[in-house]
Amino acid sequence: MHEISLCESIREMLEDQAIEQRFERVRRIWLEIGPFSCVEPDALRFGFDAVMRGSLAEGADLEIVSAPGAAKCLNCGATVRVADRFALCPQCGHAALQVTAGDELRICKLEVV
Repeated sequence: MHEISLCESIREMLEDQAIEQRFERVRRIWLEIGPFSCVEPDALRFGFDAVMRGSLAEGADLEIVSAPGAAKCLNCGATVRVADRFALCPQCGHAALQVTAGDELRICKLEVV
């Protein structure tokens, strides 16, 4: 379950930012997760609570924001939203889509004190 190591990386980023931006606690964190990120949100929630114990984010609320997937059709040039990496272009029906968004996992907002 790589979500644990992702949570450990998030904790490290929070600790670094706490020093840089001078905050002491994280009350809430918003994570944007794309459909192609290979991150299971429920496993991330479980790992988050476990990994944040004893840190400045212990007890913080985790809000998960779903990011849309997008791709460019290499056949017709359209930029389209896609929910599946192997989707067909909704404009021309071609299968040659190059994913341009949806593989991200990023902290998009923090509530701190």
